[in-house]
Amino acid sequence: MAEEKREGDKKVTVFSTPTCPWCVRAKEYLHENGVSFEEVDVSVNRAAAMQMVDKSGEMGVPQLWIGNEVVVGFDQEAIDRLLNIK
Repeated sequence: MAEEKREGDKKVTVFSTPTCPWCVRAKEYLHENGVSFEEVDVSVNRAAAMQMVDKSGEMGVPQLWIGNEVVVGFDQEAIDRLLNIK
């Protein structure tokens, strides 16, 4: 049986930095649950960092963009709800 994608048609983007432990945990959690995502390192991509702040109003990482929703920080409950992870 093929692995079911839990996120459906929702694109998942994770904005992070290499030194952020919560960023590492968020990415591990997505991997553990079979969720594919695009990773953006805002420590080296200033344009992406500015886009992140413009959309969320927040500078903190990790930020997960799930479809049109923004989750700031590793908020497992919000991630589970948006991606239908049980």
